[in-house]
Amino acid sequence: MDYKDYYATLGVKKDASQEDIQKAYRKLARKYHPDVNKDTGAEIKFKEIGEAYEVLKDADKRQKYDQFGSAWKSARQTGSPPPGWEHVHFDFGDGGGGFNFGDLGGMGGGGDRFSSFFEMLFGGGGTGGRRGAGAAGPAGFGGFGQQQAGGNVEASFQITLAEAIKGGTREIALTDPSTGQRRNLSVKIPAGVRSGQKIRLAGQGSQGFGGGPTGDLLLKIEIQPDPRFRVEGADIHTTVAVSPWKAALGGEAEVETLNGAVRVKIPAGSSSGRKIRLRGRGLSQPGGEKGDLLAEIRIVIPERLTDRERELYEQLAEASGAQTREAQV
Repeated sequence: MDYKDYYATLGVKKDASQEDIQKAYRKLARKYHPDVNKDTGAEIKFKEIGEAYEVLKDADKRQKYDQFGSAWKSARQTGSPPPGWEHVHFDFGDGGGGFNFGDLGGMGGGGDRFSSFFEMLFGGGGTGGRRGAGAAGPAGFGGFGQQQAGGNVEASFQITLAEAIKGGTREIALTDPSTGQRRNLSVKIPAGVRSGQKIRLAGQGSQGFGGGPTGDLLLKIEIQPDPRFRVEGADIHTTVAVSPWKAALGGEAEVETLNGAVRVKIPAGSSSGRKIRLRGRGLSQPGGEKGDLLAEIRIVIPERLTDRERELYEQLAEASGAQTREAQV
């Protein structure tokens, strides 16, 4: 895996604030979201953006990335480990599944091993993560031969807004950095899950030592940005385009939902900012109730008017002006 400049991926400077990083991510995520952008390569770009944000949004991961970033790139080019790390060895208690930087130089294929350790430090973009405090190797951490429980592994897990509302099942693949073995897991996503909540997969974390129990895998939920909707608590917010005459006279308009478009009534005399509430179309809440979907009216003026339309607007302007003058008198 080649060195990736996550700052360049998000289009921000290295000293960018967390707020700037978040803004850049949201802007690019909306642009390249597969549901919106059907261009070839958009999905790959979307995943690259998510990978970069996963590292830079986390202060600890970002600090490690800033500290070792250039060294990782140099190691890829020269086949040598970062200075000062030549003899560091990590052993995960599996009898030979350790990772030795000294094995990288001149052996061929060292870049893949280097990538595995990189993923172990920073997480696997939704399929891996950092080891918990209890996941240290046996040497110097409780002594040899002692039983020790495996640590929990935490990783970010991105889901769509539709999955957050409806729930579902997702198949994921994990790679153990100590053995290189891949395993597939089925993750059940509960309906109504929110960003920041965690899904626990018991026994899928770091292996224990000396017969100790395996830790758990904790998947921290991140709902992917959707350019059509905004989530606030259990409610979902969107917009509905309304023509000036429909806003003035009343009528019907289509509101986009995650289950397809629905028609709603627009009350006469509606102004931009007025909200139409569709009850029960939000996220699930404790007790079985659901939040609502709120569609904010935005009055849209036609960009081009026919001669007849222009004539009618001029008549309306003249009539409205006359009414205003009479009211003032």
